Amino acid sequence: MRKIRTIRVTSPSHDPWWNLALEEYLLDRVEDGTMILYLWQNDRTVVIGRNQNAWRECRTELLEAEGGRLARRLSGGGAVYHDPGNCNFTFLATPKTYDFLRQVKVVLDALRSLGVAAEFGGRNDITVEGRKISGNAFYRGASGRFHHGTILVSVEMERMARYLQPSKAKLVAKGVTSVRSRVANLCELRPAVKVADVRDALQRAFSEEFGPGETLDASALFSENTVAALREKYASHSWIYGKTPAFDLEMERRFDWGEVQLGMTVKDGVVAECRLFTDALDAELLRSVGALFVGLVPEAKVFAERLRSANTSCPAPEVRDVLRWLESQELELL
Repeated sequence: MRKIRTIRVTSPSHDPWWNLALEEYLLDRVEDGTMILYLWQNDRTVVIGRNQNAWRECRTELLEAEGGRLARRLSGGGAVYHDPGNCNFTFLATPKTYDFLRQVKVVLDALRSLGVAAEFGGRNDITVEGRKISGNAFYRGASGRFHHGTILVSVEMERMARYLQPSKAKLVAKGVTSVRSRVANLCELRPAVKVADVRDALQRAFSEEFGPGETLDASALFSENTVAALREKYASHSWIYGKTPAFDLEMERRFDWGEVQLGMTVKDGVVAECRLFTDALDAELLRSVGALFVGLVPEAKVFAERLRSANTSCPAPEVRDVLRWLESQELELL
């Protein structure tokens, strides 16, 4: 196994927009043969996936009225709640160095070193005694990749339940009745474990798996113009909310791999705009699907034909599922 250069970075900020900006900054600069472990925490924040509808996933007015922030990340997946009781981690590498199984092993080894019998499974979740303590998501950039997640240590669960509003279909699919019932804090299971313990354990396990390396002083990057510009992007209304008009027609379906919502505005009998929202883990896979339906008569079978013609060579399973769903629908403009 060839030697990997390792870099450890810990953010001194609890600003979600700065932390996401730093994550993208590191992604764009990671070199081949290098693995970066980036650790960060946010103040009261709901972070939604790249392709989610902010208003559907979060009680945004309540969050902001109580001093919280809404953020949208680069990766796919669903909405999560962050506060200083979270320990967030990101592994960043180029495709040649990126190794998801070894990265997950770091997290599991760190938790087990604290006496936590953590397991990995399901939809990329880490669980303890059948309850979720960590979710993972992924992003492929032009030159680098990252795998990130959050570990619930002592999060304010009541606030999490107030701010997040997953669909009933999502809760039923997971066999639970509320956000609160399917997740757990580590402090509920191992009262002595603190966020600092988890952070230190991650750094030790990272060094044991990939080798000891250097530490980057993240505070020195506060004055970096590129990071500041990226923070402006993450803090902008256009990035966080996007353009979500009042739709004339909506369709939605829950699959094993996530939820899909299609929202359409119709003008002169054809689709003038179509947005696809999803919590699918692959942020890029379905992003362009909505645009395929612009200019078509709003009929599900017409949509299916366009999607089929655009994915003629080995479409991904998620695309095939959406195609079968559209073929089975009877959507027509009323």
